[in-house]
Amino acid sequence: MPTYSIGQAARLLRVSPETVRRWADAGRLPMGRDGSGNRVIDGAGLARFVRERAGGEAPDEASPAPVPVGNALTGIVTGVRLDGVVARVEVQAGPHRIASLVTREAVKDLGLAVGVTVTARMTSSDVHVEVPGPAARRPAPYGTAGPPTGRGGR
Repeated sequence: MPTYSIGQAARLLRVSPETVRRWADAGRLPMGRDGSGNRVIDGAGLARFVRERAGGEAPDEASPAPVPVGNALTGIVTGVRLDGVVARVEVQAGPHRIASLVTREAVKDLGLAVGVTVTARMTSSDVHVEVPGPAARRPAPYGTAGPPTGRGGR
Protein backbone atom coordinates (compact mmCIF):
# COMPACT_ATOMS: atom_id res chain seq x y z
CA MET A 1 0.00 0.00 0.00
CA PRO A 2 1.42 3.40 -0.92
CA THR A 3 2.26 6.01 1.69
CA TYR A 4 2.50 9.76 1.23
CA SER A 5 4.70 12.40 2.77
CA ILE A 6 3.10 15.51 4.24
CA GLY A 7 4.13 17.50 1.14
CA GLN A 8 2.70 14.93 -1.28
CA ALA A 9 -0.60 14.84 0.62
CA ALA A 10 -0.72 18.65 0.67
CA ARG A 11 -0.31 18.81 -3.13
CA LEU A 12 -3.08 16.22 -3.65
CA LEU A 13 -5.41 18.04 -1.27
CA ARG A 14 -4.41 21.46 -2.61
CA VAL A 15 -3.61 22.80 0.85
CA SER A 16 -0.41 23.78 2.65
CA PRO A 17 1.76 21.21 4.43
CA GLU A 18 0.97 23.02 7.69
CA THR A 19 -2.75 22.35 7.15
CA VAL A 20 -2.02 18.64 6.68
CA ARG A 21 0.00 18.66 9.93
CA ARG A 22 -2.85 20.37 11.80
CA TRP A 23 -5.38 17.83 10.49
CA ALA A 24 -3.09 14.98 11.55
CA ASP A 25 -2.46 16.50 15.00
CA ALA A 26 -6.23 16.94 15.46
CA GLY A 27 -6.80 13.26 14.56
CA ARG A 28 -8.73 14.03 11.36
CA LEU A 29 -6.07 12.51 9.11
CA PRO A 30 -4.40 9.22 10.12
CA MET A 31 -0.62 9.53 10.20
CA GLY A 32 2.18 7.17 11.22
CA ARG A 33 5.95 6.91 10.94
CA ASP A 34 8.08 5.11 8.37
CA GLY A 35 11.23 3.11 9.15
CA SER A 36 13.30 6.31 9.25
CA GLY A 37 10.95 8.03 11.68
CA ASN A 38 9.43 10.40 9.11
CA ARG A 39 5.71 11.16 9.33
CA VAL A 40 3.76 9.40 6.56
CA ILE A 41 0.12 9.03 5.60
CA ASP A 42 -1.28 5.65 4.58
CA GLY A 43 -2.79 5.78 1.07
CA ALA A 44 -6.07 4.09 2.07
CA GLY A 45 -6.49 6.46 5.03
CA LEU A 46 -5.81 9.45 2.79
CA ALA A 47 -8.37 8.16 0.26
CA ARG A 48 -11.03 7.92 3.01
CA PHE A 49 -10.18 11.42 4.23
CA VAL A 50 -10.40 12.94 0.71
CA ARG A 51 -13.73 11.28 0.05
CA GLU A 52 -15.18 12.52 3.38
CA ARG A 53 -13.77 16.01 2.88
CA ALA A 54 -15.11 16.33 -0.67
CA GLY A 55 -18.57 15.20 0.37
CA GLY A 56 -18.86 17.39 3.43
CA GLU A 57 -17.17 20.68 2.65
CA ALA A 58 -17.61 23.29 -0.03
CA PRO A 59 -14.39 24.38 -1.73
CA ASP A 60 -12.86 27.29 0.16
CA GLU A 61 -12.24 30.72 -1.35
CA ALA A 62 -8.50 30.02 -1.76
CA SER A 63 -9.11 26.95 -3.96
CA PRO A 64 -7.89 27.21 -7.52
CA ALA A 65 -10.50 27.87 -10.20
CA PRO A 66 -12.22 24.79 -11.65
CA VAL A 67 -10.19 23.04 -14.33
CA PRO A 68 -11.84 23.03 -17.78
CA VAL A 69 -12.86 19.73 -19.38
CA GLY A 70 -10.11 18.25 -21.50
CA ASN A 71 -7.39 18.83 -18.94
CA ALA A 72 -5.63 16.43 -16.62
CA LEU A 73 -6.38 16.20 -12.90
CA THR A 74 -4.08 14.46 -10.45
CA GLY A 75 -5.89 12.70 -7.65
CA ILE A 76 -6.07 9.66 -5.46
CA VAL A 77 -7.98 6.44 -6.14
CA THR A 78 -10.83 6.19 -3.62
CA GLY A 79 -12.50 3.08 -4.99
CA VAL A 80 -11.98 0.16 -7.36
CA ARG A 81 -14.94 -2.11 -8.09
CA LEU A 82 -14.21 -5.16 -10.24
CA ASP A 83 -17.07 -6.74 -12.18
CA GLY A 84 -16.34 -9.38 -14.77
CA VAL A 85 -14.17 -7.86 -17.48
CA VAL A 86 -14.86 -4.26 -16.45
CA ALA A 87 -13.75 -2.25 -13.42
CA ARG A 88 -15.06 1.06 -12.09
CA VAL A 89 -12.28 3.30 -10.79
CA GLU A 90 -13.20 6.31 -8.64
CA VAL A 91 -10.73 9.17 -8.26
CA GLN A 92 -10.94 12.21 -5.99
CA ALA A 93 -8.99 15.19 -7.35
CA GLY A 94 -9.53 18.12 -5.00
CA PRO A 95 -13.27 18.82 -5.02
CA HIS A 96 -13.75 16.76 -8.20
CA ARG A 97 -14.97 13.13 -8.07
CA ILE A 98 -14.20 11.23 -11.27
CA ALA A 99 -15.39 7.76 -12.22
CA SER A 100 -13.92 5.79 -15.09
CA LEU A 101 -14.78 2.38 -16.53
CA VAL A 102 -11.65 0.48 -17.50
CA THR A 103 -10.84 -3.15 -18.14
CA ARG A 104 -9.99 -5.48 -15.29
CA GLU A 105 -6.67 -6.07 -17.07
CA ALA A 106 -5.87 -2.32 -17.02
CA VAL A 107 -6.46 -2.24 -13.25
CA LYS A 108 -3.94 -5.06 -12.83
CA ASP A 109 -1.40 -3.66 -15.33
CA LEU A 110 -1.47 -0.16 -13.81
CA GLY A 111 -1.51 -1.41 -10.22
CA LEU A 112 -4.65 0.58 -9.45
CA ALA A 113 -5.81 0.27 -5.84
CA VAL A 114 -7.32 2.52 -3.20
CA GLY A 115 -4.71 5.08 -2.17
CA VAL A 116 -2.70 5.13 -5.42
CA THR A 117 -2.00 8.50 -7.07
CA VAL A 118 -3.25 8.74 -10.67
CA THR A 119 -3.80 11.30 -13.39
CA ALA A 120 -7.27 11.43 -14.97
CA ARG A 121 -7.32 12.93 -18.45
CA MET A 122 -10.75 13.92 -19.68
CA THR A 123 -12.21 14.66 -23.06
CA SER A 124 -15.83 15.36 -23.87
CA SER A 125 -16.60 11.63 -24.04
CA ASP A 126 -13.79 9.74 -22.25
CA VAL A 127 -11.83 9.57 -19.01
CA HIS A 128 -8.35 8.04 -19.26
CA VAL A 129 -6.58 7.01 -16.05
CA GLU A 130 -2.79 6.77 -15.89
CA VAL A 131 -0.32 6.10 -13.12
CA PRO A 132 2.60 8.55 -13.08
CA GLY A 133 5.89 6.81 -13.79
CA PRO A 134 7.78 5.01 -16.53
CA ALA A 135 6.06 4.91 -19.92
CA ALA A 136 6.51 1.13 -19.99
CA ARG A 137 3.77 0.74 -17.37
CA ARG A 138 1.21 2.60 -19.46
CA PRO A 139 -1.06 0.59 -21.74
CA ALA A 140 -1.12 1.10 -25.49
CA PRO A 141 -3.78 3.54 -26.79
CA TYR A 142 -7.14 2.17 -27.93
CA GLY A 143 -7.05 0.33 -31.23
CA THR A 144 -3.33 -0.50 -31.17
CA ALA A 145 -1.63 -3.77 -30.37
CA GLY A 146 1.81 -2.34 -29.68
CA PRO A 147 3.58 0.97 -29.15
CA PRO A 148 1.75 4.01 -30.50
CA THR A 149 2.55 4.75 -34.13
CA GLY A 150 1.17 8.27 -34.20
CA ARG A 151 -1.45 7.16 -36.74
CA GLY A 152 -5.07 6.43 -35.90
CA GLY A 153 -6.20 5.05 -32.59
CA ARG A 154 -8.74 6.70 -30.39
